Amino acid sequence: MDDPPGSDMCSVCHGNFDTPCQANCSHWFCGNCIMLVWHHGSALQPCKCPLCRRYITLLVPSEASLRQAERPEVAEILRKVERYNRYFGDHPRSLIQRGQDLPFFLRRLLRELIDPNRSLPARRMAQICFAMILLAIYLVSPVDLIPEAMFGLLGYVDDFIVALVILFNLAAISRSILYHRHGGS
Repeated sequence: MDDPPGSDMCSVCHGNFDTPCQANCSHWFCGNCIMLVWHHGSALQPCKCPLCRRYITLLVPSEASLRQAERPEVAEILRKVERYNRYFGDHPRSLIQRGQDLPFFLRRLLRELIDPNRSLPARRMAQICFAMILLAIYLVSPVDLIPEAMFGLLGYVDDFIVALVILFNLAAISRSILYHRHGGS
């Protein structure tokens, strides 16, 4: 589940993945290939995804890559990925980029929640549960900022905005978990 699709290939070297890493845009690359793309451009800013041209602000190594961390060449690539994440994983992002990253981080968060081999810190689990409970209560409660009964479809705007704010919060929690696991201090 945390590995690239079996039939997929690196879009940089057009070969099978070697130390696969997933970018925040959900595309997969060889760890070394994406580091070469970054070094080919400016080392002072994050590289752009070769496929969708979005800025890559977080790289997440696959489970297979992490299992091979004892191999010296894999360990070196993982150190480079960790350094990249330290440089760019905590930079401010625009609202548009946060919206584009939303599916990636929510998918990753769901994987964290359902995988029995992973354990989230109690504080993070409490934050996630609290946000989900708040969302559920707001969506089913008759109390609204803009009541649907009076304003029809326009009344659903507040529900949408509240849901979006909570989903952005959940994505920020997921980003924080991944950042601290793969490069943050």
